[in-house]
Amino acid sequence: MKRLFVKTLLATVALGVVGVACAQDIKERTIKFGTVGAENHPSVPGMKKFKELVEAKSGGKIKVNLFYNGTLGSDQAVVTAMQGGTIEMSVMNTGILSSVAKELAVFDFPFLFANEKESDALVDGPVGRKLHAKLEEKGLVGLSYWELGYRHITNSKRPINKVEDLEGLKLRVIPNPINVAWVKALGANPTPMPFPEVYGGLEQKAIDGQENPVAVIASSKLYEVQKHIVMSNHQYNPQSVLMSKKFFDTLSAAEKKIVDDSADEAAKSQRAASRAAVAANVDLLKKNGMQVTEFSPAEVAKLRDKMKPVIAQFTANVGDATVNEVMGELAKMRK
Repeated sequence: MKRLFVKTLLATVALGVVGVACAQDIKERTIKFGTVGAENHPSVPGMKKFKELVEAKSGGKIKVNLFYNGTLGSDQAVVTAMQGGTIEMSVMNTGILSSVAKELAVFDFPFLFANEKESDALVDGPVGRKLHAKLEEKGLVGLSYWELGYRHITNSKRPINKVEDLEGLKLRVIPNPINVAWVKALGANPTPMPFPEVYGGLEQKAIDGQENPVAVIASSKLYEVQKHIVMSNHQYNPQSVLMSKKFFDTLSAAEKKIVDDSADEAAKSQRAASRAAVAANVDLLKKNGMQVTEFSPAEVAKLRDKMKPVIAQFTANVGDATVNEVMGELAKMRK
């Protein structure tokens, strides 16, 4: 997960640079770190851990102020503000950044990862670093990847055990072309809809189902209007921890190391908390009457086969080189 240029910078710094030992290289600074999520959002434990680590490692010189609920603006507004240097940090779904660097849309590909071991290895390895590096020329520094986690499909009609069970279901999707395409490829009917309208749409039976991480399903009480959930793992939502390049470039090597190390350490903590919450939230869904199913390996293979035309369709947008590299890395892991 270490960023290559930080390693190069740090090669010239003496051992023991971190912390108060190099107080002369650490200035009084304040970092505004925001998210559009509420305080119970899966990214928040990571934000709190990052704040704790940075303030401890800097001997209290670098303060991190946390902002929730979109206080600093929408994701798009915050990206612009970071590029301009008026906001120092944010964390957001990596797919949102495809408007800044098209290659990051690869994370929207359906059924890309089989499990957390694969997604961790990809985002923490050379491919993840290379994708974040594409943001730097656009004024953003990708420090680390946290996660919102895997997305799953719910519905009010029937249990989903095989691919054919999805056919004909009217599913709400995030309004973007790839989500519409993969739902169509499964024989279901995609219905783009803003998330605030989803509960009402489900309650009124305007839609049969939707797809989201279990944290969102639980916190939004969708179990009140949905009977079935299949743990489909159909998309993985990494979250990019971002810093304004204008701000990052003002930091000393010691300060950069504090920020970079803290983001990486917080990633471990955030992912652990996110994954523990999945288990707790699945239990909550069951206690509230939802029936939980999973796809067999044979059904997952069928799903991946159905996704091949979708991935081929959107590869041109993302770029052949990026898609081939991602698929090559995943193929190596699966040998």
